[in-house]
Amino acid sequence: RAWVMSAVATAVVIPLGRPPGSVRGVSRRGARKVRRSAVMAAAAADTSVADKNHLPALVVFDLDACLWNREMFTLRVVVDRTNPVLGPLGPDGALGVVGARSGNDVISLHPGALQALRKVHSGEYPGMRCATASSADTPLAVKIGRSALDLLEVVPGVTVREVLATGFPDGFEGNLQIGRTPPLSSNKAATHFPFLRENTQVPFDKMLFFDDCNWGDHCAAVGDGCREKKNNQGPVTVRTPNGLQVGDWERGLEAYKERARGRE
Repeated sequence: RAWVMSAVATAVVIPLGRPPGSVRGVSRRGARKVRRSAVMAAAAADTSVADKNHLPALVVFDLDACLWNREMFTLRVVVDRTNPVLGPLGPDGALGVVGARSGNDVISLHPGALQALRKVHSGEYPGMRCATASSADTPLAVKIGRSALDLLEVVPGVTVREVLATGFPDGFEGNLQIGRTPPLSSNKAATHFPFLRENTQVPFDKMLFFDDCNWGDHCAAVGDGCREKKNNQGPVTVRTPNGLQVGDWERGLEAYKERARGRE
C-alpha cells in the first residue's frame, strides 16, 4: 500500500488585537493571507444548523491523554510516517493507520475520540466542527503531536488532521491551538480559547470541550473564564481522566443538548 501523507504545517495563531501586518513570525504578505483565511472562517461560522440540531458548533479536544493515549512531552522522536501501525478501521475490516510510532512508543486514539471523529467525518452531526486546545510543553512535543495528527486515521485513507479541517477553508488552521509558546500559554482559558473564538467566530457558549484535567483543571478554568456577556455561559466541559471514552463523548453531547434546549 502506498502511503501519501500531507506535509506537517505550522499553524499560525492569530493573536487578538495585533495590528495589521504584524502577525508574529509572518511577513506582511503572509499576514494578509492569514487574515483572509480568518475572514473566510468567520463567514463560514453560521451556527444555525448546529443550533437546530442541539449540537455544539465547535467541539474542542485536548490532545495528550484525552484524544490519544500518550503525553507528547514524554516522547523524543517525531512520528515515523514510513512505519505506521495498521489495524482494522472500517466496518468491513479494511486496514487503516491505528497507531503512530514515536521511537518505541505508539500513539493511538482513545475509543471515544475515534468514534467522535468518525461520526463527524460521516456527517452524523450537522453543523458541528472540531478544534484542538493543547498546552503541549515544548516545541518538540508540538511537532510530535502535529505529526501524529497527520498520520493517524479515522477511517482508511482519512487522517485526524483532515477531519479537524472539515468545514473550514482550505489551509485554515486557526482551529488548531497547540502548545504554550507565546502567544499561547499553559492557561487555555487565557489564550487557546480566546484565539479559537476569534479565529472561528463561534461563541464560547456554543462550544463543547473535552480535557483529561490530570495536570490541572482546565475544564473549570475554561468554564469559568470564557463566558459570553449576553448570557454568562461558557463552553460545556467534560473531564476525561482516563482518556476520551465513548461514554464521555455521549455524556458531553447530552449535556450540551440539555443546555441548548433550555435556551429555547
